[in-house]
Amino acid sequence: MTLTATRPRPGRTPRTPRSRTRTRSILLTSSLTIAVAAVLLPFYWLIIAATHSSKEIFDSPPPLLPGGHLRENLSTLESSARFSDVIVNSLLITVIYTIAAGAICTLAGYGFAKFRFRGSGALFGLLMLGLVIPTQVTLIPLFKMMVDLEWLGTYQAVIMPNLALPFGIFLMRQSMAALPDELIDSARMDGCGEFRLFLKVVLPPMKPALAALAIFLFLFQWNDFIWPLVVLRDAGEFTIPVALASLQGLDQTDYGALLAGTALAAIPMALVFLALQRHFVSGLLAGAVKE
Repeated sequence: MTLTATRPRPGRTPRTPRSRTRTRSILLTSSLTIAVAAVLLPFYWLIIAATHSSKEIFDSPPPLLPGGHLRENLSTLESSARFSDVIVNSLLITVIYTIAAGAICTLAGYGFAKFRFRGSGALFGLLMLGLVIPTQVTLIPLFKMMVDLEWLGTYQAVIMPNLALPFGIFLMRQSMAALPDELIDSARMDGCGEFRLFLKVVLPPMKPALAALAIFLFLFQWNDFIWPLVVLRDAGEFTIPVALASLQGLDQTDYGALLAGTALAAIPMALVFLALQRHFVSGLLAGAVKE
């Protein structure tokens, strides 16, 4: 029997594992670059459009470099919507809501995760139904409640109805369920009170989940449009989404001022996310832990 060696075809170099790895890396990098560009391009155009007039925004092709109408757009924004007051309103409402709702959701999540009482499962299931109920269904009952309380046109009417947010309670409950019961029991045996136990033992490991909750609550309230539109009356009380909507007229809309306001509204959201981004992903993953 004669054995013959297989020779590679002339003109073709066999691919090595290193070349395959390099090709895969190039493809992955190219795909990620395209994805990042697709995400960032709308934000870039938003900033560029905020420096142009309405006529220039609708030019063909659209402008891709900064223009010279930013000061004019900001001036129009201030004179038409009192935007400096609107920003203060939104920041005040959102910060108060984030702190208050964060405290309530954290305490409720801790109660559902670590305390067993009759009907706790049914109560938690009833609370979770709030995740599937559309906001529009609750508008009329909540509006009637605000009328009875004489809260129309006040900040508490914007803040109070959504303090016990079902998703926030669910996120904290799932995160705290992963906390070992032995740690809590040992602290109780050492004479630690419930309030001190919650602050010193339970909260420190929950920093990632708290960061994720803070981001979610901040964005939820900052971007909320329907409910502030329903309960706020005076233009000086408006939040940013309501004020921007008021700039859209039936006959004419100053899109330069509108996009300048939108760009300003995106800055606090970006700052909050950048400040808490380290804990954001780990906090969401902690909320996915099953018992």
